[in-house]
Amino acid sequence: MHLGKKSIVLLTLSLLTLPLAAQTHPAITAEVQRAAEVITRPLLEAPIRFLADDLLEGRGAASRGDEIARLYLASQMEALGLQPGAAGGRWQQTFPIIGINATVPDTWNFARGSDRVTLRRGDDFIAGSGVQAERAAIVNAELVFVGYGIEAAEYQWDDFKGMDLKGKILVMLNNDPDWDPALFEGTRRLYYGRWTYKYESAARQGAAGAIIMHTVPSAGYPWQVVQVGFSGEQFELPDEGEPRLQVAAWATEEATRKLLSAAGQDLDKLVASARSRNFRPVPLGITTSFSLQNKISSVETANVIGLLPGSDPALKNQVVVYTAHHDHLGVGEPDATGDRIYNGALDNASGTSQVLAIARAFMELPERPKRSILFLFVGAEESGLLGSEYYARHPTFAPGRFAANINLDGGNIWGPTRDVVQVGYGKNTLDTLAAQLAGMQGRELKPDQYPDRGFYYRSDQFNFAKIGVPALYLKTGVDFVGRPAEWGKEQIENRERFNYHQPGDELDESWNFDGMIQDSVLAFMAGVVLAGQEQLPAWTPGDEFEAIRLKALADADSWTPGPSAALAPAQPSASAPPAAAAVAERPTRVKE
Repeated sequence: MHLGKKSIVLLTLSLLTLPLAAQTHPAITAEVQRAAEVITRPLLEAPIRFLADDLLEGRGAASRGDEIARLYLASQMEALGLQPGAAGGRWQQTFPIIGINATVPDTWNFARGSDRVTLRRGDDFIAGSGVQAERAAIVNAELVFVGYGIEAAEYQWDDFKGMDLKGKILVMLNNDPDWDPALFEGTRRLYYGRWTYKYESAARQGAAGAIIMHTVPSAGYPWQVVQVGFSGEQFELPDEGEPRLQVAAWATEEATRKLLSAAGQDLDKLVASARSRNFRPVPLGITTSFSLQNKISSVETANVIGLLPGSDPALKNQVVVYTAHHDHLGVGEPDATGDRIYNGALDNASGTSQVLAIARAFMELPERPKRSILFLFVGAEESGLLGSEYYARHPTFAPGRFAANINLDGGNIWGPTRDVVQVGYGKNTLDTLAAQLAGMQGRELKPDQYPDRGFYYRSDQFNFAKIGVPALYLKTGVDFVGRPAEWGKEQIENRERFNYHQPGDELDESWNFDGMIQDSVLAFMAGVVLAGQEQLPAWTPGDEFEAIRLKALADADSWTPGPSAALAPAQPSASAPPAAAAVAERPTRVKE
């Protein structure tokens, strides 16, 4: 089913004006409903068409296309009548990033006695520099299998058992313990299961390098995503003295099995032994030397920020912040057709367009909301959530003054749904609001349909959570109107398999904007309610971010903006659960 412009408006209105038997919210007035009518296919499609055009060359961080995208977003917000939201009355919050372009050898050689194992770059392994230096080197280092590589006191889990791992190369499993709900959170992946945590964990042990074993089930994406994500120049925020590896690598399951076999070990048996709190690291007796030559550069990109000041003198210093990342992967390795431009139409020109459309809807309201609304288009997300991390460290409002974050990263391009997904369902009280508003649309709010993939830690709301801000992270539902039960999941998974982080992520005539309109209207309504309600959202008691939020609220009155008051990396309070220490760590390298 594909509807025309008039039909889309009627669909949106019908979903917002259900009979009184449907669940309603007093803040969703007739004026709010009329403002929502501006969210139509042309309003969403036009920015996507521009941002994902070949002219912008994939909007790689700090590239010419990135600069064009930022100028476009600033001019669009200025035309809407928003105010510049960055310091000094500017539209852009510039920040430095360090580019690391590593020359990686074609092969990686390992030895155990007279036995030799050679892995091939691309086919067997992917490696990158963990240091911002001209050379990264490992010299005659031994490999040690460390299971999941997790230290989590609150789960009584320690894969290291105090072993001295300085200078070693740690071979690690992806994911976290997922076979028992009594361990961690069962199939729901925590930050402990993210590859960024693995490298950070290995660095804290003093390791020289780490190799994560890739499997599609444990990663949630195919090997080609790793190949693309680690190819070419990588970007990071400037080194601030945190522990670092020399080399951060991935290896395929087959290559890992080959390495372990050379050590006289069986991968399946080692994996089985790692599924226990009693696991101890296993030295493999395999050694290797490996070095990378790096070209280091220092460049700038920016977050683009627009502000709609609140109308209530008592609440306008509090803010609801919408986020979407404006960057993508730029120009890279060609696909089978020879296309080298990673246009990023779905990821994330679509989310960027949704936030612009929501900003337009807010400007249609007859009265400004009580709280301020911030429209934040962050940069370098694909390089490791760098723009949102920089903003979280240098916010324009006190962390305790953020009412909530609403993040949009990838819109619905397949049509209207009877449901909508909240990634992070159960973590905070925003679920109740989202469920009520979805009910007004005749839809059901559902939890993440892929809890094992750790999506909550893979987009920009994560950095807001790290400073305590509760978030709505809305994603495409799976129950599509007029489609068979499994059709939605098939479309989403096929898109991920063939287009995610590939040149094929382009706008084409197959896109159906009806569902994107639904989700944009829902996100708009959520912002309207949050900007006006008296009570602030809260984390679920015991959540990993609750203690950080309570501290941020307590410190809000004493916070002052400016470079001298820039946030240090978020740190848990004394009462925070140990998990907070893990999520407060900075993600590094590319986002997957």
